[in-house]
Amino acid sequence: MRLIEAYDQETLSAMQTLYKEAFPKSERKPFPLMLKKREEGVMELQALEDAQGEFCGLAITILYQDMVLLDYFAIVSKKRGQGTGSEAFALLRHKYAQKRFFLEIERTDVEAENILQRQKRKAFYLRNGLTETALYVELFGVEMEVLSDSCKICYEEYKRLYLDTFGERKISRHVKLISEG
Repeated sequence: MRLIEAYDQETLSAMQTLYKEAFPKSERKPFPLMLKKREEGVMELQALEDAQGEFCGLAITILYQDMVLLDYFAIVSKKRGQGTGSEAFALLRHKYAQKRFFLEIERTDVEAENILQRQKRKAFYLRNGLTETALYVELFGVEMEVLSDSCKICYEEYKRLYLDTFGERKISRHVKLISEG
């Protein structure tokens, strides 16, 4: 398994297809915006490939100061349940070992139609070394909890990552604190 920065059209197309399949519209950023932010050096769009060079998944990160937000992570459906996600996630943790590495997931302590999916997702990340931060946010109307690689993330720096990456006017009213432990 390896991570590669995706630039060729075939890989980007595969990533975009998986992105649309794996994430609800309410949680997706426009793909062209992410490409633009990559060109600015604040996002990375990485493809996951197996030993044969076959596309297995995607990892999209936001880089800010000493922090890395794993914004999107998905494995193609035919590779799920085979350890591919854990192997890929270990690569990401290793790549960003010198940074504060964290991500958001939909809350698991509220009623939701997809509560079992949310719980399985959280269990995956906890099993693969992340910890709860007690930071809960509302991001574009979706309640999220923040998990980290055993590092501290406070709401102010979390929000600053979004504001500095995407701009105050677009973001400020869409990133709200629910609670911070």
